Amino acid sequence: MSDSAAWAEFALAFGVFLGAHRVPVLPSVRENLTKALGKTGFTVAYSVLSLVLLGWLIEAAAEAPYVSLWEPAVPLVHTTFLLMGFAFLLFGLAIARPNPFSFGGLNNEAFDPARPGIIRWLRHPMLAALALWAFGHLISNGDLAHVILFGSLGVFALLGMKLIDRRKKRVMGAEWDRLLKDIRAQSWNRGFVPFPAFVIRLLFGLGAMGGMLLLHPLLLGVDPLVYFGG
Repeated sequence: MSDSAAWAEFALAFGVFLGAHRVPVLPSVRENLTKALGKTGFTVAYSVLSLVLLGWLIEAAAEAPYVSLWEPAVPLVHTTFLLMGFAFLLFGLAIARPNPFSFGGLNNEAFDPARPGIIRWLRHPMLAALALWAFGHLISNGDLAHVILFGSLGVFALLGMKLIDRRKKRVMGAEWDRLLKDIRAQSWNRGFVPFPAFVIRLLFGLGAMGGMLLLHPLLLGVDPLVYFGG
């Protein structure tokens, strides 16, 4: 593939990825898709589509011509590991739990403001995990295509929090303020109860990170653990 074709595919993948995260969440489009697929079906389909397009985008970035901006040092890679650790812990604490403040969420009607969990501190823990993943990989990839990729995804995650807050405030009205006030009134340790579930979620997050480290060479052709060799 020529350099121009590789950059064109990267640009196309980026455009499709961004479009897929914009069009389906437009009120009229989402309403029709939810009617056709159901709430769970829409969430599953949207998640699968996002992962497939993200995979294409990452592959397109890897195929783009290598233009070095900086040479990643080992300490930067170690920092990436630290940020990824926090990202996977957030993922474990947030996955498949009610969250009426953010996009998606499982069975949001069952959200209990007296036991908000990670929502006590972060309304958008999954987007926060995405931002940590993006900026963590940004600092350990010094070529132009990956800087564009991870920098844009990191900004996308941060802006997404603002956009979702604005949309949810408009849709939920006074309920948004009431729920927010209720969870902020809880004691700080409400994120840790019930304790067994908290531990299980932390272990799940760490296990997911371990699984990704093992799969990373197979899926992406890079073994991050080599940076911890002697």
